[in-house]
Amino acid sequence: MSILRPFLSRVIRHGQLTVVAPDGSQEIFGAPAPGFPDVTLHFATRRGMRRIVLDPRLGAAESFMDGDMRIVEGDIMQLIALIRMNTAWDRGGKLDDKTVVGEWIDWVKTRLNSINRRRQSRANVAHHYDIGNDLYRLFLDTDMQYSCAYWPRPDMTLEEAQEAKKAHIAAKLALAPGQRVLDIGCGWGGMAITLAKLEQVEVLGITLSEEQLALARQRAEAAGVADRVTFELIDYRDLAVRAPGGFDRIVSVGMFEHVGAANFDTFFRAAANLMTADGVMLLHTIGRFGKPGATDAFTRKYIFPGGYIPALSETLAASEKSRLIATDVETLRLHYALTLRQWYARTLAHEAQIVAMMGDRFFRMWTFYLAGATAAFESGGMGNYQIQFARSRHALPLTRDYLGEAEGRYAG
Repeated sequence: MSILRPFLSRVIRHGQLTVVAPDGSQEIFGAPAPGFPDVTLHFATRRGMRRIVLDPRLGAAESFMDGDMRIVEGDIMQLIALIRMNTAWDRGGKLDDKTVVGEWIDWVKTRLNSINRRRQSRANVAHHYDIGNDLYRLFLDTDMQYSCAYWPRPDMTLEEAQEAKKAHIAAKLALAPGQRVLDIGCGWGGMAITLAKLEQVEVLGITLSEEQLALARQRAEAAGVADRVTFELIDYRDLAVRAPGGFDRIVSVGMFEHVGAANFDTFFRAAANLMTADGVMLLHTIGRFGKPGATDAFTRKYIFPGGYIPALSETLAASEKSRLIATDVETLRLHYALTLRQWYARTLAHEAQIVAMMGDRFFRMWTFYLAGATAAFESGGMGNYQIQFARSRHALPLTRDYLGEAEGRYAG
């Protein structure tokens, strides 16, 4: 227990964490407090404890995944929430699990890992998205929106909140009949199909995932919009060379996190080149509330290799180089937390199917990922940004009144 005591006694102050060692001895950290969960851990091996000391985030994940650490009271969502709530970003909290040198190493690894040349980008996408559409069907909404939903009311279903998200984004695109729309990182096609249903526009969705491409094409056919909605397996950088000035509108939802900091300038240059002179783009991305940072080792290794969550400052700085005007910026503070809790609940409800499909270790990894992400949006430094860009100051109405009008029409 002595190897864990310094770390846990420093972090856990509110809420109670009981740790049972392999020899049966136990120690309690913190004290019960309103709003904070109480959790009990049991370590089957000393290896599991050592892993956490060496690297609290990756070590805890792998100990949990391998069964060296079991949660006997509470669950992984409550454990990570307990730690994050005690180190809340809003109140200046920090986990302090890295030395200055360790933080610098993580920063360097993140930059090198997210250079994301074309071949590597496709391999990174396959790692996460080509593991099978059947898995995603089990925990996503019926439209398979794998990004932050929009919750005008907290009592909405996940399906309603994802429909609200699409209407919210469509309004910001200022759509008009006859426009040509590009969806960069189109997922399983839900956004592209919805836009074509809302307005008489033509949409091209692009992805690097074979699994997503096949299903998106099937869905467009089934929805009766295949004459106006097409999908292609192509990198945005290659499309920018092939179709300069080809699109009146660009939408990109949940893809910018995969671009990599080294490619931010390239992304915005490509987007600007793809748009007409009066083009408009809506970028929906996870973002950091504070300054630029690094991707943690667990996420780099198991979830999103090559991924990096951008700070708003570096996102806007990159867009400025291509003379894109940020015409509207909205910060969605808790919307993704609400979304992730729905995904987590649905994942737990389908445990048997996921274990049969992917195995026990994968299931524990997936729940750790969803729980960690939830805590990052509830207590950590993560949020979502929706940034509207225009190439011309004359491209959009002078006031924001058009947004509410269009959103009401689309949501209705």
